[in-house]
Amino acid sequence: MPEVRVWAPNASRVRVTIAEPDGSIEHPVVITDLEPERELGCGSVASGWWRADVAEALPGRDYGFLLDDDEQVLPDPRSRWQPHGVHQPSRFYSDDFAWSDAGWHGHDLPDSVIYELHVGTFTQPGTFDAAIERLDYLAELGVTHVELLPVNDFNGEWNWGYDGVLWYAVHEAYGGPDGLKRLVDACHARGLAVVLDVVYNHLGASGNYLPRFGPYFKTGRSTWGELVNLDGESAGPVREYIIGNALMWLSEFHVDALRLDAVHALHDSSEVHLLAELSTRVKALSAEIGRPLVLIAESDLNDPIMFTDRAEGGYGLDGQWSDDVHHALHGLLSGERQAYYADYGSLAALAKVLTRAFFHDGIYSTFEGHLRGKPVDVKNTPGYRFVVCLQNHDQVGNRAAGDRLPRITSPGMLKVGATLLLTSPFTPLLWMGEEWAASTPWPFFTSHPEPEMAEATATGRVSEFAEHGWNADDVVNPQDPAAFTGAKLRWSERDDPEHAEILTLYRQLLRLRREQPDLAESRLNLVEVDFDEDAQWIVVHRGAFDVLANLADHAQDLPVASGDVLFGTEPGLRTDGRTITLPARSAAITGQIGAAGF
Repeated sequence: MPEVRVWAPNASRVRVTIAEPDGSIEHPVVITDLEPERELGCGSVASGWWRADVAEALPGRDYGFLLDDDEQVLPDPRSRWQPHGVHQPSRFYSDDFAWSDAGWHGHDLPDSVIYELHVGTFTQPGTFDAAIERLDYLAELGVTHVELLPVNDFNGEWNWGYDGVLWYAVHEAYGGPDGLKRLVDACHARGLAVVLDVVYNHLGASGNYLPRFGPYFKTGRSTWGELVNLDGESAGPVREYIIGNALMWLSEFHVDALRLDAVHALHDSSEVHLLAELSTRVKALSAEIGRPLVLIAESDLNDPIMFTDRAEGGYGLDGQWSDDVHHALHGLLSGERQAYYADYGSLAALAKVLTRAFFHDGIYSTFEGHLRGKPVDVKNTPGYRFVVCLQNHDQVGNRAAGDRLPRITSPGMLKVGATLLLTSPFTPLLWMGEEWAASTPWPFFTSHPEPEMAEATATGRVSEFAEHGWNADDVVNPQDPAAFTGAKLRWSERDDPEHAEILTLYRQLLRLRREQPDLAESRLNLVEVDFDEDAQWIVVHRGAFDVLANLADHAQDLPVASGDVLFGTEPGLRTDGRTITLPARSAAITGQIGAAGF
């Protein structure tokens, strides 16, 4: 008989209400009391879990929980399916998807190139099925991983996804749980691994019913909301709620990797940090199912503890985002120095991150006003552990107008940036449309149906940007539907000459990186950099190749080792074996033509 179970230690009575097939929860077929479970070995101590065997708990039927004497039907905190939104009943879901990826063996982090996308704006329909139609293009482009912004259920129709409140459910507007499985299955059929962005540091403000069930939160707040209870009273089931969710994506949905959002907001004083426990459990699952499972942290701490092995006192994750590489490139290419770009923009900063991954590695941060970070052991830490980018959802979307890099810098500098990124020792990440210099902005957008929340979100956004020096008139109203619809990629512009040129450049660079191991070599201690701050040129030595960039506004000669020009952002480049003349704001790769296969 089907079992219904829920953790609700805050309740003294729990009932489940179940509708008829295709019926309304307002006219349930059954309302049943659940019985409290007892702690093992402590027969009189309630565990906080409630359960019942209910014959009517069948797939396709809507259901919800009634706590104490309240008649409000609440969705299941572990609901897999929310067909009517986060404020409505859940639906029993049958995990009987017909997978076709039995031959998929996964893809570990080394030799990876990640393509980050938001399902709702990647295509005009904004669904998993519509995204499947673009997978052949991504495979041909040369990326290895598709990273999805959060797909857990959130309030409203559209959102970035970081305001999720039902972590186990897949947003229905995207296609629900089966839609996500179709997308993952289709990715694997094309040799593409799937990374899923997950958020465990906070919940959205609307539709968060977890406090009604149990002590999911503790005293204190982060930037985004109440602190999740990772180390307080009854924290064990909360931690298991998070870990169970991560394991669900990796097992039931066949996802290959998780990007853990803003882990610095996970306040955990436990003897074993949540991230360390998570990495241990995921490694066990990986061994059980026989394919690599990857955990990547987003952290602003610049602390190698994230990817240091458990045996050496670390958390044992596989990698982390390195914003320092982005900031060094962005500051140099755009000239911006506001807010957290204050310490960047020099060739010296770029040289440091290319060889040491972190810029702030124990030095003073002007923006934060204190010492920040710890050094990376470059002899023993491979560069692939750092996911780096020119653009991503944060760096574009957290600008007042959501303007992409092509709106901020010149085409020449854009090409220079792509060349430096895709020949770096790190794991490159591309933001959807970046590869053709997409013209569509990607601002912050929400669709809160509650007027007071909509107003608070809009005014809060203006205030936040004002603190960083933005003009209030430039800030896009996140509740304006045009903020969302205008962010959808226009795929037809790939054929326009100025966009096609950039797309060709990205394809060439990705092919070079794939075919020439030296250009993807991740040993940081082998990377050497020469530069002239005054003359504004830089040469990155990558084994048998030199990656050269002239960022000045005039042509100049740069020193090169022997070899030929394998790639240039401008046509007609030649070398005499000692120097190469690079036009203003251009880049080139020199080396042995025979080795490159050209």
